[in-house]
Formats: sequence, C-alpha cells, structure tokens
Amino acid sequence: MPKKGTKSKKAVDDVPDQQENKLPDYLELQRTRVVCNADAPIHVYIHMLLSFHVIAFIAYDHIVLTQGFQYSGAFAAMGVDNSVSVEKFCKNFKIDIKRLTEDDMEFDMIGVDASIANAFRRILIAEVPTMAIEKIFMADNTSVIADEVLSHRLGLIPLDADPRLFDYISENDVPNERNTIVFKLHVSCEKGSQRITVKSGELEWLPEGSQLSMASPAQSGDKQKTFTSFSQSQKEILEKPLGVKFKDITIARLGPGQAIELEAHAVKGVGKVHAKWSPVATAWYRMLPEVVILEQIEGDEAEELVKKCPVNVFDIEDLGNGGKRAVVAKPRACTLCRECVMGPCGEKIQLRRVRDHFIYTIESTGALPPEVLFTEAVKILEEKCERVISELS
Repeated sequence: MPKKGTKSKKAVDDVPDQQENKLPDYLELQRTRVVCNADAPIHVYIHMLLSFHVIAFIAYDHIVLTQGFQYSGAFAAMGVDNSVSVEKFCKNFKIDIKRLTEDDMEFDMIGVDASIANAFRRILIAEVPTMAIEKIFMADNTSVIADEVLSHRLGLIPLDADPRLFDYISENDVPNERNTIVFKLHVSCEKGSQRITVKSGELEWLPEGSQLSMASPAQSGDKQKTFTSFSQSQKEILEKPLGVKFKDITIARLGPGQAIELEAHAVKGVGKVHAKWSPVATAWYRMLPEVVILEQIEGDEAEELVKKCPVNVFDIEDLGNGGKRAVVAKPRACTLCRECVMGPCGEKIQLRRVRDHFIYTIESTGALPPEVLFTEAVKILEEKCERVISELS
C-alpha cells in the first residue's frame, strides 16, 4: 500500500500524456476555425474582432463580447497545452508560394497568428524603404498645371532604383551620389503645333548630379555651384542605369507655346512618412476558406447551388442512373459571399475560415520584386524584435 501523500505506479500510469490529449470536436472547431453564418453584416464585424482575439457570440440582434480563449492555459484542465513556443512555431510554420510574377505574388502563410500576419502587412506598406522624388526645382512651367500639383504627380511616379544601394539623407546632409538621384525634365510644345502629352519616360537621369546653378559664379574661372555635390558619377557605382519603372505615365498636356523645365531629386524614404515611398500597391491577406457540405445535396438542389455560387466553388458529381450531387470543387476561391448558406439548403453547408492559415498577396509598385519585399519585411521585423530584447535585457 503506498504511503500517504504518494500515488501508486498504476495511478501515475493512468494519467494521460498532455501531448496526446485532444479537445472535443466542437472545442477544436472553435479553437482552429472561424465559422461564418448567413448573417453577413454581423459576422464581418465578428471577423474583425477575432483578429484581436476577442470571441463574439450572437444573441438575436446584438453582440455579447466575452474574453477569448487564445491564452496558453485555456485548455489546461483538459490536458491540452495551448501555449506558444519556439518549438511549436518551427514545427508548424510554413510558406507555400502559389503564384510569383515580376510585379505580384500569392503565397500561403501557415502556422502563425493573425497579429504576425498583420505585422508583415503593416511593415510592407509603411516601413520597407524605396526611392521617390522629394524635391522639385522648377525652372519654367507655363502649363495649366500648378507647380504644386505637378510636383505631387512627379513624386508618385515609381522609380526603377534599388533603395538598398542608397543611404538615407537628413536635413544636414549634403546631396551626393550615395543619397540622391537627379532627373531632368525639359519639354516644350512649339507654337502652331498640336498639343503634346508629357510622359514619365521623358524624365532623364543625370548620373553626374544637378545641372542647375544655385548662383552665378563670383569670377569667370570659379566652378559653378549646383544643388548637389557628386564626387563621382553614379554610373561608376551602379551596375545598371536608373530611371522610371513605367514610361507611359501621363505627367501633363502641353498646348502650343507651353513648356516645362525642372529638375527632380529623389531620396530614400518609407511609407509612414509619405505614401509615395510605399513599395507596394497593396499587401493584404485573408484566412483560408473551408466549405463543408454537412448533408448531401442532390438533384435539383445541387443544380441550384452550383448556379448560385458566383465564383464556381461547387460542381456536380454524376452518381449514375441520372443521379447527381453537389461537391466542393474550389474551396480556395470562396469569397464568403454567403449565397450558398442562404435559402433552403443553407443548413446543409458550413462556411469556415482557418485561423492560422493566411492567403497572402503582395503587389509591388516596381522598385523591388515582391519576393524581395517580403524578405526585407522579415528583416525589419527581426530588427524590431532584437531591439526589444536588447532593451529588456
């Protein structure tokens, strides 16, 4: 007989291993999925709340908020470890590239929390640096476009320049070949001719630096002082010439006798200072959709269901002898319009989202390829984490 306060070997053996325990199906569904019902407006709001780890339960026409169960000890009483660890992250995290082109990419980010996925999105939009036109030195502008509007249009033109090859410039720094790119635009429309369109391709790169003089030289032999101080040509330090990414962007329309002459200086910056430095046209993600048929849908109901879906998620399976039933053919294409769960067969279908599986899309403006942008975002997040750790240690 065991001593008081101790357990017998048999009792110890009867205690199940926490790693082997599993939650009941309904709890596992709540933990790993977001179930989307037919009441779209309410569930759009709930989907937003779930991103902040808040669980919302619907009670008729109002929402009751309760504390979420995403904390580590949520299922400790059931012998299930819900904590976050480096080992679990390394085991579950995965990147699966689905589409990759010169300008955009789509990939699956699996095994991460929504906060991590959103961190990458925010960094891509606001903190990955690019080169953009910041200063305009206007020598002549007789077009109908005001100087300020023209300068704003020039600033939004994507430049084909790798920002990793340049340095940031501060107020006290002198513009040089390492922190500034100079472009020149000189276009005129002769009197008596037809109106002309000024395109972005007419911006000329000046690898030697500025050509506009700040002031007339004091003596005839003095060197002309310009708005930049280049010690060498940028052709000597760069592997390829610089320019604009798209040469067909309309800048202005000039009538007979009108002209534009200016010099544009591009510097390195980030999107949180101004949107012109944002390297992405958009960066967004959505949870992986799951479409589950709870009960078989056959005959005319199956035909109606297939026609109802605007993105062709469902298809018809031939059962032979004239029989047919609806099957899920392309669940990834589901946009959660909820057309399938509205109507007579709505209770036979369940729409879900996988909480830790995100379909990520990055569209580059052209400064860097989309896969390079994501790599740079990972480096920036890593630097932020190291900064926090160093401050806490």
